[in-house]
Amino acid sequence: MENTFIRAEDVAKELDISKAHAYKIIRLLNEELEKKGFLTIPGRVSREYFFERFYGIRKEAEHAGI
Repeated sequence: MENTFIRAEDVAKELDISKAHAYKIIRLLNEELEKKGFLTIPGRVSREYFFERFYGIRKEAEHAGI
């Protein structure tokens, strides 16, 4: 079973960006989720929400190659 959350290291690899920038993106996504009433974990973001926001994919399984 794959982890429900994606960490900064994985975000950095997926988007080919620095780890520092990945943390900024995670912070932004978590702020969006908090505004919607969801609980968040610093330094991690919902894997499903990440893929939805970046690729318009609702389920990670639909994203080929991951």
